[in-house]
Amino acid sequence: MTRRIRVLLADDQALVRAAFAMLVESAPDMDVVAQAGTGREAVELARARRADLVVMDVRMPDLDGIEATRLIAADEDLAGVKVLMLTTYDTDEHVVEALRAGASGFLVKDTKPAELLDAIRTVAAGESLLSPGPTGRLIARVLRQPETPGGADPAPRSLAALSDRERQVLTLVARGLNNTEVAETLGLSPLTAKTHVSRIMGKLTARDRAQLVITAYEAGLVTPGG
Repeated sequence: MTRRIRVLLADDQALVRAAFAMLVESAPDMDVVAQAGTGREAVELARARRADLVVMDVRMPDLDGIEATRLIAADEDLAGVKVLMLTTYDTDEHVVEALRAGASGFLVKDTKPAELLDAIRTVAAGESLLSPGPTGRLIARVLRQPETPGGADPAPRSLAALSDRERQVLTLVARGLNNTEVAETLGLSPLTAKTHVSRIMGKLTARDRAQLVITAYEAGLVTPGG
């Protein structure tokens, strides 16, 4: 029997949480294990209830979704917990901060119900939910700014450790291709493509594919429309 996905819902609006809870509970392969109204509560419940995935709102009181995501990503006891970020607008520049903090992807709140459930399954399976169109444009636009929000260091992580083949794979991942598509594009087996991605993540100390995308844009390896 397939293990059910344990979902934690974090949003400061009770009605939004209730609506999402009804939706998630309607799926045969998911359970809502807890609900949080603040970012700090989300971190505590992720640990206490052993959630597999947190559906996290960006803007919350006490501790916002970005800082809550950063705490989850930095906690070794929560290494397997994925974060799917929710935002009101797909132009929200906080999305880039969230991906840097460790989120595995993001959705806008008016996403169709079936798409939200598919997104939860995708992120829980270890993939990143990154639409190559709007997400790529958003990341590139924010990273072109002279200073990142909060004064963070905008310098890209070095790609010097990557082989030419690994740079090719990273470029394709940043354009939104999954392992199978990367394999088909480069004439590799799916297992070889997966191995390349894993090695790249290790060399760049990236938590997941979302952070690989950020790294590729920071380094100028991928540009809008490229």
